[in-house]
Amino acid sequence: MQGAKPYDIDKRKVYEAYKRVKANRGSAGIDGIEMETYEKNLKGNLYKLWNRMSSGSYFPKSVKLVEIPKQMEVKDH
Repeated sequence: MQGAKPYDIDKRKVYEAYKRVKANRGSAGIDGIEMETYEKNLKGNLYKLWNRMSSGSYFPKSVKLVEIPKQMEVKDH
């Protein structure tokens, strides 16, 4: 079984994950690549992502920190 990937990741799962990010209006990540740019070579980019994930060579960078201001709760007395 030479050449087999150490992680069995279904390519469809990677595509489904992309569709969820797209549906949630995903923005550029820590790498700064916008969805529009990524989609210009979607098939190739998703293949590269799948290949790196299933070979064990994918190490994502830290997540992007986004501050979300809290709204003060108003209580009626």
